[in-house]
Amino acid sequence: MFVLVGFLIGFLAAVPVGPVNIYIISQTLKRDFFHGMIAGLSTALLDLTFCLVSLIGFFHISLNLSDYSFWLKLAAGTILLFLGLKLFHDARNFKLNTEKNGPIAKSARPLVGVVLLYVSNPSLYAFWIGVAGAVTAHGLLKNGFWPAIFFALSCGLGALLWYFFLVRLVSHHQTKFQENTFRKLLIILGLFLIGFALFTFISALANIKLASQVF
Repeated sequence: MFVLVGFLIGFLAAVPVGPVNIYIISQTLKRDFFHGMIAGLSTALLDLTFCLVSLIGFFHISLNLSDYSFWLKLAAGTILLFLGLKLFHDARNFKLNTEKNGPIAKSARPLVGVVLLYVSNPSLYAFWIGVAGAVTAHGLLKNGFWPAIFFALSCGLGALLWYFFLVRLVSHHQTKFQENTFRKLLIILGLFLIGFALFTFISALANIKLASQVF
């Protein structure tokens, strides 16, 4: 039962449009299915890892998120802003890959980008801590190392299934787009990332204002 619950949580958690989904789409558009799936697989593995760490109680004991929230949000906003501006740059220089140009070289950049987005986002930590607390409080998951392992694996597989569908959909329709359409899509994705960056900066400043009022 808890495996099915974990699978659904992982899948549904990955569905909402956010910086990671936008980044995965952009990697698929700029490169190919392989690089989009590298980004998706990296995210699913990070989901699995943070879910497992939360379940064994590490963050409850070792990390007070409120103490680091401002700096994490500042880092997240900076990364999002950089990636958004980079998409603008990529849009200006985008060229459709052809046989004449040769195959696209394999790159680890999607993995690096996902890791930076993930580890600098405090809301993801809070989400998995919340999931861990909910499933244990309601008795959906028994105490023990192996139940935690299987639950985290099921969450990761659920997320991976969504990212596969997402990358497959974008990759399937990729050949129907003209070069100018790709450029417009990259600009739109860049605007979304910059929007998320501005929201993150505003949220970080609001936390400082709130803290100053408390003290």
